[in-house]
Amino acid sequence: MPDPLICSAKGCSAEARHQLLWNNPKLHTPDRRKIWLACDDHEESLRAFLGARGFWKETVPVEEPAG
Repeated sequence: MPDPLICSAKGCSAEARHQLLWNNPKLHTPDRRKIWLACDDHEESLRAFLGARGFWKETVPVEEPAG
């Protein structure tokens, strides 16, 4: 069984439920997507941080492992 995916928020050790897809247009091509992981408690604040900088593109659920 793979290790659980952990939230990217500083100091958080909760299991991630969301993938925040983003890119920095000064560094990345328009189609490139970087991923931050977020638990339910931190999805909104991480999205707001990325959004304020114009980096956030979309949030999608973490995929459940197959099997």
